[in-house]
Amino acid sequence: MRAQTLPARAGWQWIVGGFAIYRRNPPVLAFLVVTYWFIVAFLNLLPVVGALAASVVIPGLSVGLMQAARQLERGLVPNAQTLFGGFRENTRTLLTLGALYLLATLAALGMSTLFDGGALMHYMLADSKAERAAYEDADFTLSAVFLLICMVPVLMAWWFAPVLAAWHRLSVGKSLFFSLYACWLNWRAFVVFGAGLLLVAAVIPGTLLGLLLIALPGLQGFSAIIVTVAMALGVAPTVFSSFYVGYRDIFGISEIA
Repeated sequence: MRAQTLPARAGWQWIVGGFAIYRRNPPVLAFLVVTYWFIVAFLNLLPVVGALAASVVIPGLSVGLMQAARQLERGLVPNAQTLFGGFRENTRTLLTLGALYLLATLAALGMSTLFDGGALMHYMLADSKAERAAYEDADFTLSAVFLLICMVPVLMAWWFAPVLAAWHRLSVGKSLFFSLYACWLNWRAFVVFGAGLLLVAAVIPGTLLGLLLIALPGLQGFSAIIVTVAMALGVAPTVFSSFYVGYRDIFGISEIA
């Protein structure tokens, strides 16, 4: 298993490459991304086990989206079954990765209680607006910064782990290690990638929404719907495809078993 070190500009090229893949079949890729969202949202609605169920299936579903991007790049047409195809390879490892990610996130949240007495944790885990309202006046600054610092290595370890487990058949430990190592080697590219995502997924949509509100001040709800639909059908599929492009450039598709 080799991870290449890429220049910082590669981060932006991943987004450009993701858009190029999206353009090959926008309706199909948008449909798969929206289906992914609905599945995760539905599972999160389930009482008690919802969050665990959603976390467990996310790695497999994310591999399915990357498989769809790979198929589009190769001139093939993915279908609904592609989204669930990730579970066919190394299924137990993928499910374990999902469960461990939830535990790591909860552990980071738990440690943040040292800074605010548990206010941030209770706010994020609240089931209703009324419960969140009780903590809206709390100061989350230190705990939020601590949580962010803790989550950076967690995100690095899990960024490529699902696809490494599914396509390269690596164990839980090896997939987490090589993902962390690859992200560390390419931290400059990931900084640019993050800035690019902020531009594409926040700054541009926010500017578009602002312009629509100025042009159509009496249609605020309509303007919000337009931006939301654009995000769901255009920006999100591009972002998911960019994840595949990043994997392809760092690890190389020739290594797939």
